[in-house]
Amino acid sequence: MMKSMRQMRVNEKAVIKVVTATRELGRRIRDMGLVPGTEIVIVGRAPLKDPVSLRLKGFTMTLRNNEADYITVETEE
Repeated sequence: MMKSMRQMRVNEKAVIKVVTATRELGRRIRDMGLVPGTEIVIVGRAPLKDPVSLRLKGFTMTLRNNEADYITVETEE
């Protein structure tokens, strides 16, 4: 099932399919390792749902929801 990373639930796994951000934001997202084919797991969310904490390639990072909107993932469900 394809959806925005923002729509993922805690403990949900997915594979990044498309990063639609361009320019500086797109470069920064890709520099963080968020590229198509990367497996991710949502590990937590802040009390107001922003930012989101995710695990990929052996490390944990946080991402704001407005950045997560540019990342399309495919989940197993």
